[in-house]
Amino acid sequence: MGIGEAIARRAAREGARVFVHGVEEGATRAVAGELGAPCYVGDLSDPAHCEELVARAAAELGGIHGLVNNAGVVWRNLIGGTDAGFWDSVMNINARAPMLLIRAALPHLAAARGHVVNIGSVNAYSGEPNLVAYSAAKGALMTLTRNLGDTLHREHGVKVNLLNPGWVSSEGEKQRKIDEGMAEDWFETLGGEVAPAGRILSPDEIAATAVHFLTDDLGPVSGQVIELEQFPLIGRNAPKC
Repeated sequence: MGIGEAIARRAAREGARVFVHGVEEGATRAVAGELGAPCYVGDLSDPAHCEELVARAAAELGGIHGLVNNAGVVWRNLIGGTDAGFWDSVMNINARAPMLLIRAALPHLAAARGHVVNIGSVNAYSGEPNLVAYSAAKGALMTLTRNLGDTLHREHGVKVNLLNPGWVSSEGEKQRKIDEGMAEDWFETLGGEVAPAGRILSPDEIAATAVHFLTDDLGPVSGQVIELEQFPLIGRNAPKC
């Protein structure tokens, strides 16, 4: 299970009416069918799909109270192999699409005094060498959150926040690491330096926080970046040998 699916399932369990988006038709329709939810299949690198997604969601749900921007690509490349086309493709999905979706949904969100939750990554602070475009895109999303979390809250009553997950054992991440040469059970054998708890985060744990930020429980909190990791990202003491 990925983070997006986990968020959709958690929101539905807590009574929300959800609208599911995905780029893989079979998987998207399967999840939506299990939840009894409408869905849209489309590539958000196309601005027209962003507009259509919001229009269909608003029509199906009778408005939009919350928007979760989780869609993203974790394409790996070193700087030497990162040309303009690769850079634009990563930016278009990871940074531009959230902006377009928020813009399109804003009239509905403002009417509901609703919430936006952006899903970032701790890579936004620097990132691995082969995640240069991905890291930069998540950095852009983080700044977009802070900017709109101020502006949209003051002008429209819409709260915008971002979650920066650390290492998460999603099905996609499990397979990526296996494809890169790690063992089939790599997520069960990590050392304490990267996994003090003996494991990494699950998609369900990210979903629990994301859904919380879609409610009014946090009052006026907006424009905030929340790290979801099991050790400090900044100023961490070096593990003892």
